[in-house]
Amino acid sequence: MTDTPLSLYRAKLAAGGLRHDPVQALAIEKLESLHHALKGYQPSTGATGWKARFGLARRERAPVPPQGLYLYGPVGRGKSMLMDLFFRTAPVQAKRRLHFQEFMRDFHAEIHAWRAGRRDGDDPVPPLAARMVERGWLLCLDELEVHDIADAMIVGRVFEELMERGAVIVTTSNRHPDELYKDGLQRNKFVPFIEQIKAKLDLLHLASETDYRLGRLRGSPVFHTPLGAESDAAMDGLFSHLANGRPVRSDAVFVSGRRVPVPRAAGDVARFSFDDLCEQPLGPADYMHIASVFDAVVIDRVPRLGPENRNAARRFVTLVDALYEHRTLLAMSADAPPEALYPTGDGAFEFQRTVSRLMEMQSEDYLGAKHLP
Repeated sequence: MTDTPLSLYRAKLAAGGLRHDPVQALAIEKLESLHHALKGYQPSTGATGWKARFGLARRERAPVPPQGLYLYGPVGRGKSMLMDLFFRTAPVQAKRRLHFQEFMRDFHAEIHAWRAGRRDGDDPVPPLAARMVERGWLLCLDELEVHDIADAMIVGRVFEELMERGAVIVTTSNRHPDELYKDGLQRNKFVPFIEQIKAKLDLLHLASETDYRLGRLRGSPVFHTPLGAESDAAMDGLFSHLANGRPVRSDAVFVSGRRVPVPRAAGDVARFSFDDLCEQPLGPADYMHIASVFDAVVIDRVPRLGPENRNAARRFVTLVDALYEHRTLLAMSADAPPEALYPTGDGAFEFQRTVSRLMEMQSEDYLGAKHLP
């Protein structure tokens, strides 16, 4: 018997790997329906020859594709797991499963390569979308989130061209479409993409009260001290645990047009060193943006603080405040426990509020709280 998303989901339930969740059950039923709708479906551009390769030929109207799906909701609700069950069993050979940031990075690279030697007025999106559909017309995109104005300005056109060619898209996101690219530069030009998602994809809110990520964290301390090989290894393991198999990449966020590097990211988890965040000229707006974009932030090698590094210490206090306000999960390695991190000198008294927050941020209540974007 051929596996389907529902059969694999039921097998996980029977094996004790999952527990029954009515919201997940609804999502897997929708994915099961899409699985069956894909059987026998094949998009057709109706174009052949050199014109087709360059997206210049007239296309016949493609068969009406099955409706794709947009799964959204807080982190840890099983969105990626459900999509992976669907992708693994999808009765389609031309299929691709990518992190959304990886998808957009690859598309920008293809635009750059395509434009080499061509006139500035040539439009790369139609031919590149046609090529993408040939490679894989079933697209499963994990963690749809837009921070970069370059992505915001083009993603709507990319999706439009893909769907005109009969592509079927399944995607996950932490946000309702209306919340995407919120407060971003020139957001009015991004709004048509939001309306496109709402019109073309079936929206399903995974509003489960259970954060399954918290279950993975139970028994895993999020604060490691002292510094050394043992704490470094613990942080590597914790980051891998939080990444949960998602691809790790270098990334960046953009704050008022400025690029703030993110050395390592996996979905909604970011990893920095103390120097990356606190020895650089960053301020409250940068930290608030990082805290809103990422559900979990891992910080390596926080040193002892004091008057001798007061500027870095002040930035660290601001950073912790931002993470705390957004209920962002914080995991870190440090040279000392929170109460001994800034022991004496000017600023030590004021640091006690940060000590209190660092202690609370290790509690199960905090770790189970909903992230506030």
